[in-house]
Amino acid sequence: MTPLRRRMTEDMQLRNLSPHTQRAYLRYIALFAQRFQKSPELLGPTEIRAYQLYLTRDRQLSPSSVGIAIAALRFLYKITLKRGWDLDDVVPTGTRRPQNLPVVMSPEEVAGFLDAVESRKERAILTVCYGAGLRVSEAVRLKPTAIDSRRMVIRVEQGKGRKDRYVMLSPKLLDVLRDYWHAMRPKEWLFPGNVPGQPITPAAVQDTCRIVRRQAGIDKPVTPHSLRHAFAVHLLETGADLRTIQLLLGHRSLNTTARYLRLATSKVCATASPLDGLRPASPPAVKAPAPT
Repeated sequence: MTPLRRRMTEDMQLRNLSPHTQRAYLRYIALFAQRFQKSPELLGPTEIRAYQLYLTRDRQLSPSSVGIAIAALRFLYKITLKRGWDLDDVVPTGTRRPQNLPVVMSPEEVAGFLDAVESRKERAILTVCYGAGLRVSEAVRLKPTAIDSRRMVIRVEQGKGRKDRYVMLSPKLLDVLRDYWHAMRPKEWLFPGNVPGQPITPAAVQDTCRIVRRQAGIDKPVTPHSLRHAFAVHLLETGADLRTIQLLLGHRSLNTTARYLRLATSKVCATASPLDGLRPASPPAVKAPAPT
C-alpha cells in the first residue's frame, strides 16, 4: 500500500465512511492514477477534467458511477492532499441523471414470485426484503438475535450510512422466519453462506432472482431491490404516510422517499380529474328576432 493510499484510507475511516464507499473511492483513484501513469499527487485540474470525460465518453459509465468517481477525487484533493483548488470550476458538482421510474410488481405478482422460490433460505431472505423493506445487503447480514418477536420488530444494525434502525416484523413474516429457523437452525448468521463464518452474499440472492424470474415467466424485472420498491409503494397505496415509510426504509431525506409518490399508481389514479367536476355549459340564450 502506498503512503498516499494509506493516508486516504485513514481519512475515510476517521470520517466513518462505510467500507463499501471506501472501496469504491480507492478503486476510482487507482484508475485515475493508472490512466495517466502518475501518482495523483502529480496530477491536477486538467487531468481531473480529462478523467471525467474518459469515464463518460470512453467508458460510458452511468451518471451515478461518474458521480462516485468525482466524489472520490474531491475527497482526495480536498481532504487528504488539502489542495486549495476550486473543483467546481473544473468539474460540475453533479450530473443530471435520467429520471426513469422503476417497474413495480403488484402484490399478486410478488406473491407468485415468492412462491416460485424453491430454496427455503433464499425464499426467507426475499420475503424479508419485501415484508420489511430491507436492502439485500441488510437482509443477508441479519443475525437470529435481530428478530424480536415480543416487540414485533427487526433490528437492522449498521445499515446504509452505518446507522441502526428498527423495522416492522409482520406476523406472516415471523411465521416464515420461524419455519426457516426450525428447519435450518442457523447460529451466527441468520442466513449463512457457503464460506464458514460468513453470511450468504447479495450476489447469490441476485442470481436466485434472475433464475426464478426466468423459470416463472415473469415479464417485469425482479431483484431484491425491486421487492423493496414494492414494499414502499404498496404501503403508500394502502394509506401509510411518507414519514413512516422513510423511517422504515432508512432514508436520510424525505425527498428520497417522496419519489415513491410517482409510483403509487392506484393512489394517484384514484384522484378525481377536475374534468369530472365540470358542469355542462348552458346553451347560449337565443335572442328574439327584432320586430319588423
